[in-house]
This record gives sequence, structure tokens and C-alpha cells, in this order.
Amino acid sequence: MSELQTQLATDTWITATWDEYIQIIENPAYEKAKGYYHNGQMRIEMPPIGNDHASDHTIILFAVNLFASIKGIALNGKDNCTYRKTGFKETQPDVSYYIGENADVIPYGTSIINLDIYPPPDLVIEVANTSLADDQGEKRLLYEDLGVKEYWILNVQNVQVMAFAIENQGSRRITESQVLPGLAISLLNDALRRTRQINQSQVGAWLLTQFQQ
Repeated sequence: MSELQTQLATDTWITATWDEYIQIIENPAYEKAKGYYHNGQMRIEMPPIGNDHASDHTIILFAVNLFASIKGIALNGKDNCTYRKTGFKETQPDVSYYIGENADVIPYGTSIINLDIYPPPDLVIEVANTSLADDQGEKRLLYEDLGVKEYWILNVQNVQVMAFAIENQGSRRITESQVLPGLAISLLNDALRRTRQINQSQVGAWLLTQFQQ
């Protein structure tokens, strides 16, 4: 284990046992890091501190919450929450949601969400600034295996949301959300582009008019 720690590279997948992964992720040195485990490999991501990632993270949360509130869709969002299938898989997506009949399935007081007890989230969003290739690749496979219903990748540099519907351990591109019916992905892309020119309050006011139509 000490050898693994001295050679640990962050922001890349490395081979590790589940126990090695747990020891790393529980190490105080990685208290603020995000951890992923899939197919006998782990990935430790140090927290992003850039303005662009943080700003897009904020606006996508706002947009989804606003849409669900206006449309009367039951929803509970999680910011950087940990989902664990003990011994096999773990993920800490940037944003995740339980929607509809699952909105209230996770009780308050829950720390790590145990996927041996609770269902996976309905929607997972990864905000990709420097991690795009991984979000499109291994993480996408991870969410397919977990049975998430929908997966979005917010490409910060290209100012674009790529949305995927997941079914039968496979995924396909979609132009309208299936877990948030009526939400066009193109509208989110338009909102993101507007944030490059005007502040978030102005973008929020624009989204409000769009969602009320």
C-alpha cells in the first residue's frame, strides 16, 4: 500500500484493489478529492478551482432546479455526492438528481449513498474542463454499469451539453431530456453561451421566460 501511495497519480485511472482505493480516499491528504472506482481501477481527482468550471457548475444546477420547479417535477439534487457499491464501484459526480418517484428516496442523515440499498440517481452531470476524454469514456461506462437513466457531460471549453440516455448498459445521444420531459438540450447550450456575455442573474431571467412558455 505504501508503494501505491508514493506512486499515486491523480486525474488518471490506476490499477488498485477496493481496499487500496478506500485507504486512499479516506486519507486526510485527499479529503477534498473526488474518487471513482470501476473495473479494478481507481481515479482520484483533485478539486477544480477554476472560474469556468465553477461558473458552469452553478448555472447547470440553477437551470435544472428552475425547470423542475416551474414544471412541477419532483426532484432532489446532490452536489458532489458519493455513491458506493461496496467492493465494486464508486463515483462522486459533480451533480446528480433523483427525479419523480425517486425524488425522496434518500433520507436525510445519509452520508455515502449505498447503492446496495438505494437506487442510482436518475440524472448524473459531469462538468468537464480538463477531464472531457475521461467523462466521455470510462466514466460513461461506469454510469452505464450503475444503471443511471441519463448522463450529461457539460463541455466547458466548447460551451456545450452532451446528453445521453442510458438503457441496458448502453447509451445514446439525445436532444431532449427523458427524465425532465420537455427540456431541450439546445436550450441549455443557449443559456451557457449567454453566460459568456451576461451575468447569471440575467441568464436566469431569460431561462425563466423560456421555461414558462
